[in-house]
Amino acid sequence: MEDTELGAHTVASHGVKVARFHLHDWIMLLLLGALELAFYVVDPFDRFVGKDTMADLKYPLKSTTVPFWAVPIIAVLLPCLVFVAIYFRRRDVYDLHHAILGILYSVLVSGMLTDAVKDAVGRPRPDFFWRCFPVGKEVSDTVTTRAIGHGRKGMIKDGHKSFPSGHASWSFAGLGFFSWYLAGKIQAFDRRGHIAKLCLVFLPLLVACMVSISLVNDYLHHRGDVFAGGLLGWGTHAYLQVSTETRNGGRTWRARGNTGEAEAGFGTHNSSCEDEGGDASLAGRRDMLPEERV
Repeated sequence: MEDTELGAHTVASHGVKVARFHLHDWIMLLLLGALELAFYVVDPFDRFVGKDTMADLKYPLKSTTVPFWAVPIIAVLLPCLVFVAIYFRRRDVYDLHHAILGILYSVLVSGMLTDAVKDAVGRPRPDFFWRCFPVGKEVSDTVTTRAIGHGRKGMIKDGHKSFPSGHASWSFAGLGFFSWYLAGKIQAFDRRGHIAKLCLVFLPLLVACMVSISLVNDYLHHRGDVFAGGLLGWGTHAYLQVSTETRNGGRTWRARGNTGEAEAGFGTHNSSCEDEGGDASLAGRRDMLPEERV
């Protein structure tokens, strides 16, 4: 198959074909979304909180600097707008599709794991006291000293979802993926010593760090919650990262093979080792070539 030409693969010409080929990926994404929603609405483990424990959970109950609805906008929507902008410049529907699919998988897998652990652990938030006792009068069992909360049920339920931080995991999953994406597009690791490129690459990670720090300042999470959430988000995107783009100029890898497979982004080896000089490893490397830069 000939190398990809500029503007050869647009949404109009190849969008439906790409979507059909990756239909199973999108179906799995919807299943992950449903599973994430199930973990989010289920009641967390009702962990025992006694008088001694409650003494450390009296931090002020305040509004969050970064509300949870803003996290998908920061970690998913804004990167997707950049993906679309790059598509209009390069006209590569494969790059657009894989970037959007990749970041959605990153945040959904991270979010699902985060909410599953939240439900299993049931750690109280730093402001748990005020969620249980809005007027400040503590009531506890005379025998077990277990706190008997009389606040709003939804507030108390959410108060048991401190570990790990969902804000942090979503932020690092989405913006971490976006950071690697930028690294590939601007060739941050081309060994030419352009520090300005690295500054741009680290900018999304800085935003993720600031979002995470705000949670501690708002007494919504303990420091360990934020650290664990950040690791979950970072680990998820690291598994799904587009690191192969960081050394090939941000080009989408596409196999050479028959037309149908190659257009979908995958292909089979259609030339013998003898054609490549008898070197099997060289033939394998030549079978996978990045498309031409736009």
